[in-house]
Amino acid sequence: MPTITIQEAQATLNVLIHRLTPGEEVVITENDRPIARLIPTPPEPAPKPRQFGTLRGTVLSMEHFDDPLEEFEEYM
Repeated sequence: MPTITIQEAQATLNVLIHRLTPGEEVVITENDRPIARLIPTPPEPAPKPRQFGTLRGTVLSMEHFDDPLEEFEEYM
């Protein structure tokens, strides 16, 4: 666990962030006392693949599909 002073962290923050690897952390110190930890965020999980047909049977009727909506009657 490397430590770095707050002045060094301010000067090289961009480099520090891009060098972090999963599980690594950098401790930022001020006056030889730790004040912050810089740790990478975990990677986002891959999205689940879509499963076709999961909504099969949920649309029961298309009888009134083209009818005007009641909320818009005043505009017609």
